[in-house]
Amino acid sequence: MSYCSFSGGEEYKHHFQPGIYVCSECGHELFSSTSKFEHSTPWPAFSQTIHEDSVSKHPEAWGPLKVCCGKCGSGLGHEFLYDGPREGLSRF
Repeated sequence: MSYCSFSGGEEYKHHFQPGIYVCSECGHELFSSTSKFEHSTPWPAFSQTIHEDSVSKHPEAWGPLKVCCGKCGSGLGHEFLYDGPREGLSRF
């Protein structure tokens, strides 16, 4: 499953079949379906990346972290700290 919020990633918001979400630009593994959860935003939500180097994170002035593919740098969205499905988890 290719995922990139800038190329229509919202098509996977209600997609919960087992699998791996990869960057739509380079195929780098980003998230596992096991970390996906329901959220009120219009985009798919994940609580963690599949690998430590799946994404790179860059601070934004207004709070969340900008998230890019860890391999090609394609923009994926943001990490919202402490907004995950359980206390202490983030939302990607």
